[in-house]
Amino acid sequence: MMKWQAPLRAVAVLGLSGVLVTGCSDSEVANRSEQPPASSPSPSLSPSSSTPSVEPVSAKAQAAEKVKLAVERRISADERQFGSGTNSPCSTSSPQLFTAKCKAAADATSDAAGLALSEIDGRQGFATLDSVARKLQAAVGTYTSLGCATGPTAADTRTACLEPAAVIAQGFADLRGGANAGLAGK
Repeated sequence: MMKWQAPLRAVAVLGLSGVLVTGCSDSEVANRSEQPPASSPSPSLSPSSSTPSVEPVSAKAQAAEKVKLAVERRISADERQFGSGTNSPCSTSSPQLFTAKCKAAADATSDAAGLALSEIDGRQGFATLDSVARKLQAAVGTYTSLGCATGPTAADTRTACLEPAAVIAQGFADLRGGANAGLAGK
């Protein structure tokens, strides 16, 4: 036997074992390549033509996607700058809760909520996003009117700042959830 025949036999045996392990024969592979995949739906054909019909995207779906993209673009940029949830300077566990850093995050959250409200103005199917945005703006208003960013020393004021700050800290995630709910018409 020649030196090069042994490696060729090994390759042939491996190739054959792959076919045996998968249970496919050459004819099955050929048949499968001629048929469309089972998971992809066949396009519907209109009776008068042989071209597939394409379902148009509804105006409502287009509006929801536009709102989602606008809101997502805005909150993603602000979220990178200020953080969100427990990483937010407005988190109730953050040492920056009573500082200008939280006030800046609150203002950015309020602006993002304002953008969401202007994007959905007069459109149906955005109840969740509308509710979240209005709740955020109210929380920012309360945080500002209490003077939370000025480092209040009165215990009752500091306690009153905790609730709106928690809403603000979660604001970007809640706006994102509201925008996603808008895609479902909620």
